[in-house]
Amino acid sequence: MRKTFDIQNLVRENVRGLSPYSSARDEYVSDGSNMVFLDANESPFENGVNRYPDPQQRSLKAMLAEKNGVGTDRLLLGNGSDEVLDLIFRAFCEPKQDNIVTLPPTYGMYKVLAGINDVANREVLLTETFEPDLPGIIKVVDARTKLLFICSPNNPTGNRFSDQQVEELLRTFPGLVIIDEAYIDFSQAKSWAEKLDNYPNLIVTQTLSKAYGMAGIRLGICMASVEIISILNTIKPPYNVNELTQQRAAQRLHRQIEIDDEINLIIAEKDMLSKVLVDVAYVHKVFPSDANFVLAKVDDADFRYRQLLERGIVVRNRSSQPLCENTLRFTVGTVEENRKLLTTLKSLE
Repeated sequence: MRKTFDIQNLVRENVRGLSPYSSARDEYVSDGSNMVFLDANESPFENGVNRYPDPQQRSLKAMLAEKNGVGTDRLLLGNGSDEVLDLIFRAFCEPKQDNIVTLPPTYGMYKVLAGINDVANREVLLTETFEPDLPGIIKVVDARTKLLFICSPNNPTGNRFSDQQVEELLRTFPGLVIIDEAYIDFSQAKSWAEKLDNYPNLIVTQTLSKAYGMAGIRLGICMASVEIISILNTIKPPYNVNELTQQRAAQRLHRQIEIDDEINLIIAEKDMLSKVLVDVAYVHKVFPSDANFVLAKVDDADFRYRQLLERGIVVRNRSSQPLCENTLRFTVGTVEENRKLLTTLKSLE
């Protein structure tokens, strides 16, 4: 266990001395009164989007804070989770000097962002049972290791990592541990955001793209300590979440009962798919999933992928990923789409 954790030891030197850009909407926050706004060089002609959006997304953050049981000062919102992840790189990783750790097979953007930011990516494969290799992770860590990315439930494998292993990494990893919870709403597990007080090096990211059905609006959520959020706010663009995204997200969050019904249907359909796929002749294995998709090992993934495509069904061939040879990933669709998928799979020769 580390002796003490000081986030300032991880921040890039140039970021440590920055002051965030102060926009017109930071300096004056409207209270809803009938003010004449002549401060931001906006168009005065009202059309719903002629004013700059709230740069701190205060109303939306209040809703998300209540939903997740965290303070608004522990929230950062981004233009999709990818922007949030990129901000973490830019705040804490010195190009050409620092390195990160990723655990393939996993979400591919971690590696892409490492390349964009010129940060070395040290890959430690998951075990054969798709769990983190703790000794392997410890082996590659050095004084310049800043970030560890954990996707749980994991994409593309679908499984959630054990709490014991994740807690061990949070206790021993010398840098920041980013837990990507894009699929947490489909799992029975609780969010790691509940543990923010216990682990000062913990960052949790979530999204409205999956369970909330809002991939098109691009809204990513970051939860961390007040100190980490303050650092990320220093470098984020002032208006990174547009007005339409904020409005649509707020509208959707008011429909939680409908969202819960959709999540329950997806989980039920996923369980059905998993059971039926086992009986398809050329399916060799169906992996357990805590997400909204199922990963299956087949006899010839390239061949089966082409067969499905010819019949109007697009799935994801994950065979190029480590430990995923001859695997196809099936996203859970509507009831009708899932029946079509299964009927088609059973008809293939």
